[in-house]
Amino acid sequence: MARPREFDEAEALDAAVACFARRGLEATSIRDLASEMGLNCQSLYNTFGDKRALFIRALERYAMRFLHERIQRLERLPSAKAAVHAYLGEVIERSLADPDRRGCLIINSALEVPPADAELRATIAAYLGDIERFFLKRLECAQAAGEIPADLSPPDTARLLFGVLLGLRVAARIRPERALLEDIVRPALALLDPSNTPSMKG
Repeated sequence: MARPREFDEAEALDAAVACFARRGLEATSIRDLASEMGLNCQSLYNTFGDKRALFIRALERYAMRFLHERIQRLERLPSAKAAVHAYLGEVIERSLADPDRRGCLIINSALEVPPADAELRATIAAYLGDIERFFLKRLECAQAAGEIPADLSPPDTARLLFGVLLGLRVAARIRPERALLEDIVRPALALLDPSNTPSMKG
């Protein structure tokens, strides 16, 4: 009979997420991870594989807990336009509440992943694509409900909001100031106001 594992795998992955978030993929060693996760190196290898395999599992865990949870929760809001505002607002609040300035593991990893690692780049791109699709679907719903201008292009505006989000995350790591972060998102969100003349037309 196989010996049962003596640790909680979810808690171990959460510890790996924290370790990668603090140090980044390249600077994190297997010893760092084992120490953070409360495992010896052999147990780590036996359960999760090498550092790259563990990193992919950690990204999956992070996406499930923070990215997909937020998307699914905000998709249930009765106002699609409010969901877009809430997404960016929550990112601002989370950034301000992050004293270590760790930022978003997925976006940080997109800047660090080796260009030659096509599989890992595709994994990260898929998670980032989930964010852009969230914006697109909410904008389409908001337009159908008359919440945003009828001549606004949802695909173009979704890409704009996605770019704003990337810039917001980077700025928050350098200057986590509420006024700055709110100023970054304000012009883009103003496009969703029916009283304004939109500049993102299809």
